[in-house]
Amino acid sequence: MTITTTSVRKHLTDITEWQKLGEANIFPPGSRLELIEGEILEMAPIGSNHAGHIKRLNNLLSTLTFGKAILSIKDPLRLSDLSEPEPDFMLLKPNDDFYSSRHPNADDVLLLIEVADSSLCFDQNEKLRLYARHNIPEYWLMNLKDCCLEVYRQPHDDCFGEKTTLRVGDSITLSHLNGITINISDIL
Repeated sequence: MTITTTSVRKHLTDITEWQKLGEANIFPPGSRLELIEGEILEMAPIGSNHAGHIKRLNNLLSTLTFGKAILSIKDPLRLSDLSEPEPDFMLLKPNDDFYSSRHPNADDVLLLIEVADSSLCFDQNEKLRLYARHNIPEYWLMNLKDCCLEVYRQPHDDCFGEKTTLRVGDSITLSHLNGITINISDIL
């Protein structure tokens, strides 16, 4: 008996093909998909706790940053020809057309936030490296499992030079937005 082996091949895609697939309605409605390093990844559904924390962020930061930043929730972020994640929350630099002529890129980001429960390991590793590699200046990971906020600053290569873990009772200052201070208890 002859056994033939075939190698497994991964098909990577780029932003052009990704957009064509979306326009052709290839994906089921409501799919939570992201293009990360050429791979189409299906993200876990958003639970009520996760969604509630995004709403809490939106409510607080829309007031604190009004006229200073554009809030972006679950919108595409164009990082390269191979990566277009949809972060849970971003504060973007002001833009006259509110990014209606293009998706924002890494240079437009003031703050990027991922809310993590089931995706915690992925967000602490793959997403962290992706955001550092593209020089996202400040990455917050709302770690719902451990009830803390992981703050990453000073991106270089595949990591961040500074990591701070904050809990209820702590506060943080938004370094890129004129010193706005947030009590962690207001977002966790």
